[in-house]
Amino acid sequence: MTIDSHKINVSDSVGTVSAETVIPDEMKALLVLAHGAGADMNHRFMKTLAKRLAEVNIGTLRFNFPFMEKKKGRPDVPAVAEKTIESAIAKAQELFPSATIYSGGKSFGGRMTSNLLSKRPLPVKGIVFFGFPLHAPGKPSKDRAEHLKTVKVPMLFLQGTRDSLADLTLIREVTSQLPLATLEIIEGADHSFAIGKRDAMDEIVTLSHSWVTKQKSK
Repeated sequence: MTIDSHKINVSDSVGTVSAETVIPDEMKALLVLAHGAGADMNHRFMKTLAKRLAEVNIGTLRFNFPFMEKKKGRPDVPAVAEKTIESAIAKAQELFPSATIYSGGKSFGGRMTSNLLSKRPLPVKGIVFFGFPLHAPGKPSKDRAEHLKTVKVPMLFLQGTRDSLADLTLIREVTSQLPLATLEIIEGADHSFAIGKRDAMDEIVTLSHSWVTKQKSK
């Protein structure tokens, strides 16, 4: 396993953001992994996820969104977030030109990834959502999922039964109407993938690995 730090140039106006790659000795795929709205790329969940995925031969490129890089409290507007993800995917291609690339992320990061890919094709084979934020807490709605209908790559939704940002009935309805979607339910997990005093890391890594393996065999 090799861990390296990088810088990604987003644009002249936005500047650069930090990134880190965690690459296994034998890599079957590379996941461009975006963080959520409340924590940066070095949050314990993100770092642990990257390490655990490397143990099953999935490399990762994690990166900060500009608002986290500049230590601002408010998430970037979609245009800036999407441009950052696009730049991170380009960086992944530059660093690992022969890799099979997937993209996605935790909550906000995953949603911004699908926003981007709903608008234009990019060289990624699929999207992994580590908790899709379907709606605000206590305000069930499917409005945030409307753009998913125009995403043209396979999508994996990893969702906990206690996720306050994704009513289980609604997320089932949304994914059932998307021919390219796979929904995996994790019993007892909340939006942070906590299950009581433990976390669901084993489950989400196993499910991610299984899904990527199936995509590669198609």
